[in-house]
Amino acid sequence: MLRLRRSLLSQILSSPFASPICHLSRFISAAAPAVSRNPRFAVEEYLVSTCGLTRPQALKASPKLSHLKSPTKPDAVLAFLAGLGLSPADVAAVVAKDPKFLCASVEKTLAPVVAGLTGLGLSRSQIARLVSLIGVTFRCRSIIAGLQYCLPLFGSSENLLRALPLAGGSVLGSDLERVVKPNVSFLLECGLGACDIAKLYAYTPSPLSISTERIRTAVACVDSLGVHRGSPMFRHALQAVAFLSEEKITAKVEHLKKAFRWSDAEVGIAVSKAPTVLTRSEDLLQSKSDFLISEVGLEPAYIAHRPIMLTYSLEGRLRPRYYVVRFLKENGLLDHDRDYYAAVMISEKVFVEKFICPHKDAALHLAEDYATACRGEVPAR
Repeated sequence: MLRLRRSLLSQILSSPFASPICHLSRFISAAAPAVSRNPRFAVEEYLVSTCGLTRPQALKASPKLSHLKSPTKPDAVLAFLAGLGLSPADVAAVVAKDPKFLCASVEKTLAPVVAGLTGLGLSRSQIARLVSLIGVTFRCRSIIAGLQYCLPLFGSSENLLRALPLAGGSVLGSDLERVVKPNVSFLLECGLGACDIAKLYAYTPSPLSISTERIRTAVACVDSLGVHRGSPMFRHALQAVAFLSEEKITAKVEHLKKAFRWSDAEVGIAVSKAPTVLTRSEDLLQSKSDFLISEVGLEPAYIAHRPIMLTYSLEGRLRPRYYVVRFLKENGLLDHDRDYYAAVMISEKVFVEKFICPHKDAALHLAEDYATACRGEVPAR
């Protein structure tokens, strides 16, 4: 039985892609007698031996396919995916993420979707990537209209496909007429361009997938926080607050004021420069406040104007670099007026080139101590 199915898939793979349904009908019909001799279809074993799932994955997925009595429909789906060009590993990933994909009708659902996407200009390889990226959403014919509407925002299908790993297809699964279109229209009225809206599309979850009433509330909240609609940070702020209640936003603002000793104006400055501070946990913000104010000695206003520091890792970036800067200053290897922020904001490569490598002779253990600090340990020297 298993050998027969593999033989059929191999034949279908070598057949022209232009007529998958015709080939499937012919080959699957040939398999019918073999299927009837095995009325007890072992779903879990099929997922492992034919679909390539691991045993734990198959155990988790099999209850969703318990109604299947034969491999006829799953075989057709697997053959169709192979015809699109998905590798065995890609197929296994799709099935593990969405076991019910094996129950989709090739003739009524998958083939029409592929035909519609081809009509939009997507190549077979792009469609194969789309299957791997969005899984369950691909089983809905509404994906065609969704993509047709969203493609102009991205400028090309390739730009859209690059964004989808972040989005996970969340917007494609939303109601186009009642949710997505009204939200896009409203955000255009707010001054966002197609490029910014496309970037919002790529978030998971995306603000474009929530109700228009809620997104209007989110925009009003962003306005009240002092983030101007024309600012590059506007879309970041919108993403930060879109899925928070007004009560939670108020609580987060109050915590920022308390933890960093900020005034309302300073909170507004910080949020307008780094809206994602609103998404950080209170414990994490408190630990960074304790370090930056109490240990490094930075003034609250200084931090408010450089809030990007609060988005960096305390143990992986802020603290290790402080150890290096302090060591260099204490040993006369760095000017005392050298700004700590200048050492924090640069990339790891540039930091090592500027603050570690030039002192390898004068400070033999500096690189080693820095690596120790990056592991979350206190350097011995």
